[in-house]
Amino acid sequence: MSKNTSYQTRLRTIQLRGQEPLEIYTLLDRQQYYDPTGAAQRLGICSASWPLFGMLWPSGLQLAKKIIKRPVNPDQKILEIGCGLGLASLMAHRLGANVTASDRHPLAQHFLSKNTRNNLLPGLSYRHGQWGVEQKVCLNDTGAPLISERYDLVMGSDLLYDPSSPAQVADFVHSVAAAKAEVWVMDPNRGYRNQFSRAMAEYGFSLVQDKKIQRPYAYNLEETPQPYTGHFLVYKRQLPFVQ
Repeated sequence: MSKNTSYQTRLRTIQLRGQEPLEIYTLLDRQQYYDPTGAAQRLGICSASWPLFGMLWPSGLQLAKKIIKRPVNPDQKILEIGCGLGLASLMAHRLGANVTASDRHPLAQHFLSKNTRNNLLPGLSYRHGQWGVEQKVCLNDTGAPLISERYDLVMGSDLLYDPSSPAQVADFVHSVAAAKAEVWVMDPNRGYRNQFSRAMAEYGFSLVQDKKIQRPYAYNLEETPQPYTGHFLVYKRQLPFVQ
């Protein structure tokens, strides 16, 4: 455990079967909070949601398990949205994938860079990505430039967490996805899958897979597995599609 003047962290070992372990710094718990300049508040992050980016989440682990099984194609551009600690991005990055991580939290890039260096990996691309807002954001608050490219695969976990999420996330995915693109969403059964699929269809995305995931998970091989139930959603958009 390490201590900042205003928040505490801990070092976690993450090991997926068949992979070398990753040593990941996370926040100590959900009681941490640190927003001395008000950047998080201006980005719409309240004190209750502030620490969520820095925790490990079961759906993020399940997404990481999926991405490491995907054959690496360096020409394919991958974007993880709402990455938090970016576990799926880190796993893909280590295997040689062309991946960019993105989040709205002003400290997400700091943790991602720290964990990248801690595991002796080359720099991992990061961009600020935020849905559901209309006002312009300041680079001093985001700490990173906005997403400006289009991606062949857009992936994320636990994105559909309230009634406004389906439409907002679909609109954001459309804004960052290539005309021909694939989208992966790992959803822990929060009840908004059908609304999201309808919203995605408005942008030309078809649901091609809705796989129920019901299996135990553990962050490393020494932990006692815990139950997980969710759905792995795969959408595809084929050419021609006018952006």
